[in-house]
Amino acid sequence: MNVSLLGGWFPAMLDVLAAGALIAAVGWRDHKWHWRMLPLIAGVTVLLTLLAAYPGSQALGVTDPLPFSVWLWLGLAIAALLVLAAGWRTARWWRRGMAVVAAALAALVCANGVNQFVGYYPTIDSAVSDWTNTPLAGQVSIARLRHEANAVKPPGVGKLVQVVIPATYSHFKHRPELVYLPPIWFVKAEHRHPLPVVELIGGERGGPGDWVRLGNAVQVSDQYARLHHGYAPILVFADATARFTNDTECVNGPRGNATDHLDQDIPKYIQKTFGASTDPAQWAVAGFSMGGTCALDLVVEHPDVFRHFIDVSGDLAPYTSTPSATLHDLYGGNVTLQHQNEPLLVMKAHGKYTGVNGLFLTSTQEHRHQREAHELSKAAAKVGIWSQVQISPGTHVWQFAAPAFATAYPWLANQLALPGSQQHHPTSQLALPGHHETRRTKPA
Repeated sequence: MNVSLLGGWFPAMLDVLAAGALIAAVGWRDHKWHWRMLPLIAGVTVLLTLLAAYPGSQALGVTDPLPFSVWLWLGLAIAALLVLAAGWRTARWWRRGMAVVAAALAALVCANGVNQFVGYYPTIDSAVSDWTNTPLAGQVSIARLRHEANAVKPPGVGKLVQVVIPATYSHFKHRPELVYLPPIWFVKAEHRHPLPVVELIGGERGGPGDWVRLGNAVQVSDQYARLHHGYAPILVFADATARFTNDTECVNGPRGNATDHLDQDIPKYIQKTFGASTDPAQWAVAGFSMGGTCALDLVVEHPDVFRHFIDVSGDLAPYTSTPSATLHDLYGGNVTLQHQNEPLLVMKAHGKYTGVNGLFLTSTQEHRHQREAHELSKAAAKVGIWSQVQISPGTHVWQFAAPAFATAYPWLANQLALPGSQQHHPTSQLALPGHHETRRTKPA
């Protein structure tokens, strides 16, 4: 089950099997089949694939250009279905069967091509575990926590617990979320200080568990805790979208009051249930892709709740597919509401911030994100927000986001004033693996 879906023998085997099945399904029949029917099938296949590649992908909200191989395999899947339909009466039973197999395999290769592009399921095990809602490693129930919360000394690792946070303020119909409690949380409450909190938000397509499965945030936090006497922030793996296809960009609008859930429901619940800090200087937001956009947006809009951010490959502002679609989908056509959620305009209207800082992490292949990160960093400096832009090798996938966050994590823990951490000014240099470029912007 721990077989890679992103490379290696398994994806290559699927390619070979799909191509072989399609060849067997087409086969050698008669001249009419090959000189009349096959060219017609090829033409219809190309037309349907082109329709799927542009208007179809736009309708589904796919804004990033997918690799050519994805559309190639989609075309082959369509071709196999057309071969099946055209030759149903004349083909032998085994050719019809091979056409079905070819279509299924080509569709599977196409789907995995998308997966390889975004890096969402690195292994078969991760895919099956997600589809079957298998509890994540280290996950326990709230009831069990009550029996473990009075330890004399912290355990070796933290615990992950699934929670259903009341949508008291937002009425946002979110999914169950996850909370990571560091080892020190399990020591008697009178022997520890209220802990800081980091809300972690994933991409527009995904769920609360993405930062656990793909971002390795629990392992990163456990490793930090081992070096700091069990201390680490509480991590909240938030649901900002309510379902896989609902791109809210973390704003309040027709797709749900995501902002209110993230800046009211969650903080109040975490503070009450787990005794977390109520000091905004000890609250942060980190996210990847859409979550990166959300991280900056939440901090600059609500510095009374959050003071620190890590924006991994986020956009300049909340965005869906086109400017007009963004205005309609996220704000119901309300331009004023849109302006209230655009960081550049929010920072300008707010004026001077105090004690707010953050990181923009992007990869060498994300040229637009690099430009936007620098623009946001410069604008932040004008209103007193310290920030740093880090560019390191990679592209817009979780396989870049996870190690980038892991390297930035100690910096974030220091800003949250964790006991046992070496406090320093945020301008301290970071060193990402394979580091390419760093630009720090000093506040005005």
